[in-house]
Amino acid sequence: MSLARAGTASVTQVPAPVFAPPASGAGAIGGGVMALLLVVGLILALAWLARRMPGVGAVTAGNPALRVVGSLALGPRERVVVVEVGHTQLLLSVGAGGTRALHTLAEPLPATDATPSPFASLLAQHFGKKS
Repeated sequence: MSLARAGTASVTQVPAPVFAPPASGAGAIGGGVMALLLVVGLILALAWLARRMPGVGAVTAGNPALRVVGSLALGPRERVVVVEVGHTQLLLSVGAGGTRALHTLAEPLPATDATPSPFASLLAQHFGKKS
């Protein structure tokens, strides 16, 4: 005689889950600490990247008699820079080996029309600044 004919239903028991929520807030604190470390690491990485990119962290304060007129990247670490010192313009080579004066310009470079990029114009309009 089978159990189904006898009128008894067979019940299968499912074992209780092994994973239970933590009894204390240690898991929440650990997750919060990890999120904080991730944010601080992201800030430090962006600061390092900003220092490595040319023109992002440029300092405009300093001696007004000394200014960079223009520059051209020749490679990842080499540049040619025109610097104005007083009324004299110098062509300098800047690279891993140091800085060297290449030429003293007899006549200053002509002033170029410094038009901002379309992105800079759009950003200035968004923040209400005139370009």
